[in-house]
Amino acid sequence: MKKQAFNPFLPLDAYIPDGEPHIFGDRVYIYGSHDIEGGHTFCMGDYTVYSAPVDDLTDWRCDGVIYKASQDPDYAERPYMYAPDVVQGKDGRYYLYYCMSGEYGFGGYYGPIQAAVCDTPAGQYQYLGYVRWPDGTPMKKYVCFDPCAFSDNGRIFLYYGTQYQNEPNEVLAGDREKLEDVMKRYDKTPEEILSTPDNVNGPAVVELEDDMLTVKSEPHHVIPYEADFGGHEFFEASSMRKVGDKYYFIYSSQQNHELCYAVSDFPDRDFTFGGTIVSNGDIGVNGVTHETKMNMTGTTHGSIIEINGQWYVFYHRLTHKSDYSRQACAEKITIAPDGSIKQAEMTSCGLNPSPLEGKGTYPAVIACNITNGHMPHGSNSIFQESFPNVAHRDVPGGRERFIAEISDGTLMGFKYFSFSGLSTVGVTCMSTGEGRISVHTEKDGPAIAELRVSASDSWQEVSAEVSVPDGTYPLYLVYHGTGTAAVKDICFA
Repeated sequence: MKKQAFNPFLPLDAYIPDGEPHIFGDRVYIYGSHDIEGGHTFCMGDYTVYSAPVDDLTDWRCDGVIYKASQDPDYAERPYMYAPDVVQGKDGRYYLYYCMSGEYGFGGYYGPIQAAVCDTPAGQYQYLGYVRWPDGTPMKKYVCFDPCAFSDNGRIFLYYGTQYQNEPNEVLAGDREKLEDVMKRYDKTPEEILSTPDNVNGPAVVELEDDMLTVKSEPHHVIPYEADFGGHEFFEASSMRKVGDKYYFIYSSQQNHELCYAVSDFPDRDFTFGGTIVSNGDIGVNGVTHETKMNMTGTTHGSIIEINGQWYVFYHRLTHKSDYSRQACAEKITIAPDGSIKQAEMTSCGLNPSPLEGKGTYPAVIACNITNGHMPHGSNSIFQESFPNVAHRDVPGGRERFIAEISDGTLMGFKYFSFSGLSTVGVTCMSTGEGRISVHTEKDGPAIAELRVSASDSWQEVSAEVSVPDGTYPLYLVYHGTGTAAVKDICFA
């Protein structure tokens, strides 16, 4: 079987969330945070870059660590580097912008935006300094968080910020307790908060001088703090792209599971809401709601990019029952003639040029939907209650990954496979109880096979004959039985 790309599209031991895709030369690079598999907090790893040829998105390679958290002067106080971005300056060098944070996000809103520089897209970056006012002091207007770097014909803009639903300044000015909550969250004085006429919350933009550090203009909101986007208002994860002559502001909304977009004729103002591009719970796809979400949901961050004439959205999914082990995913999208983007559904085939071949063996963790019918929304913690999730365990000679804590009624969805002459479907599984796995090509359709599952504390291979017409289908596995099961692989013959 030829090499294919599936979600997550990087190696299964790679956890690179918050991905910003950029094309430099003939390669597409993914700049993101670096979670640790099964980690206890956000972004525990150093910045590690992966890239692929623009003409073969199945061929990703690790370009290594490009920048270490210990290179930042604030490392001792805040040792974790959050979502970065990279832009090429007028001098041809590459500039990386990021922010530092502590355990569980503490202090992530405190510092300025930091920068590092390198002569190549994935070389060894060196610390450059912090984004600053013309007098050399750190620029900390609004909240310096999740920076995005964007070159508009040589003009360099930084987008950043976060937005909690704080009361307007006039309310804060008369309520010391509420004001102190904002002071504590952002490490700002009352004067810094109340002197910002349009609130410290919200997405901000500032233009940089050619030195890539000094602000050229006064920072301001790219979208007004009070803008009504129908429940899809900005929360974090600023990103900017240009499509034709229009500017697309990509962001994570207050829903905290979806990437949305707003459109303008200008890079720094007058944005109107466009819609949702992708949800990591498939909320909004085919009638899926928050209550019926198809995965555990949680933080998301990413952007869009055109590669060889095809547009994609890059985002991340959650694993290990937390927001601390996130993996990069991507989906094809279409930008319509009117500029609108239809929401993409999560798939297992992602960057692959076509549906996955319906033959051979695949890791079960490429399932794009994993649900027991009442999946939780992530929080700044690791859930202790049982629900199906992507997990791992160490074994002699390495580490294996699988879908764990599968209970009665759990559905695992894979989209899409192209089947030709399919005669057998099987899984590698284990279970604490007895049951069966029904196999479907429609989520609510009849079973095309049933796989008997016996209680076992070691992996067992079970299979059954099937008969389906040749064609492209999703595949759904549903567990029915007692105890909890785990599935490591699916196979076709």
